[in-house]
Amino acid sequence: MSYDLIIKNGLTIEGESIDIAIDAGKIVKVSDTIEADSKKQLELDGQTYVSAGWIDDHVHCFEKMTLYYDFPDEIGVKKGVTTVIDAGTTGAENIHEFYDLAKQAKTNVYALVNISKWGIVEQDELADLSKVKKELIHKALTELPDFVVGIKARMSKTVIGDNGITPLEMAKQIQKENNDLPLMVHIGSAPPELDEILEHMTKGDVLTHCFNGKPNGILDKENSKIKDFAWAAYDKGVVFDIGHGTDSFNFQVAETALKEGMKAASISTDIYIRNRENGPVYDLATTMEKLRVVGYEWSEIIEKVTAAPAKNFHFETKGQLKEGFDGDLTIFKIEPGQKTLTDSNGFTREAKELIKPVKTIIGGTVYDN
Repeated sequence: MSYDLIIKNGLTIEGESIDIAIDAGKIVKVSDTIEADSKKQLELDGQTYVSAGWIDDHVHCFEKMTLYYDFPDEIGVKKGVTTVIDAGTTGAENIHEFYDLAKQAKTNVYALVNISKWGIVEQDELADLSKVKKELIHKALTELPDFVVGIKARMSKTVIGDNGITPLEMAKQIQKENNDLPLMVHIGSAPPELDEILEHMTKGDVLTHCFNGKPNGILDKENSKIKDFAWAAYDKGVVFDIGHGTDSFNFQVAETALKEGMKAASISTDIYIRNRENGPVYDLATTMEKLRVVGYEWSEIIEKVTAAPAKNFHFETKGQLKEGFDGDLTIFKIEPGQKTLTDSNGFTREAKELIKPVKTIIGGTVYDN
């Protein structure tokens, strides 16, 4: 038997030896050792980790936008990330143009369609509800079923104008009329109040910016505890997603939540060109390091950028090192080191372990980092 690629002497995040064979873009064999011919062999040193390809489920990478934009490969393959989901940069009117650009990238690119028809052309895209066109969204979902993996509603003061909870009610109706597809909800400053937003969300809906430091967030700062209604949403199965961003991750909130037993389900960046180049985001690896200093184990951090987002967005062949899954892998090292990590509010923590992608494999093709 001959394969396209064999990765030898890798290490799983649990510390077990692993060899992986990839053929025709798919994982075809996973074992502690594989002896076979291959067109290409990647020999690791037995101390370098291999995981399923990292998935960043909240990015902004439609390069033709002006407010929030980036280039898929700058935040994807070059950073150890094999798959990105653009979280509502475009709406039904411009998502086809995004698709045409996205398919030219080496990185796997998917999109959540903004319920406002032009996406984030302006900051207040849901202030005018005539921009929410259910039939256009349905058309986009029908025409681009392999690209559009859900919908996005941004529910914060600067976005909704005087519309209160109505945009979210509309998003839930659109979700219901389209096979209960995944819905991601952005939260920020009130109105609407967070308790009302969470009341409208149901099991499987993704709450992004879950650990922001705003007064309308999950932390009751006066009593240093997580608000009861946040726990109620968490317990009913609302998916808490990091969505770090320029203004939406706070160490104290994440640490308080962990102390109480509440963990983010998935880790994402909300990256775009400005917070990539100037911080505080930089890349997915840096966000993962921040969850490590908060107190998460590396094994669960890896799960939260692989299997968890794959499940949340219904990727049936991504997120796991298993036969039949896509040949998307991230090869990385975890090394001792010193690094000052800064959250969205300027607070810092000192990292003593650094995670460094060294190679990104997408569909069996190997790229160096």
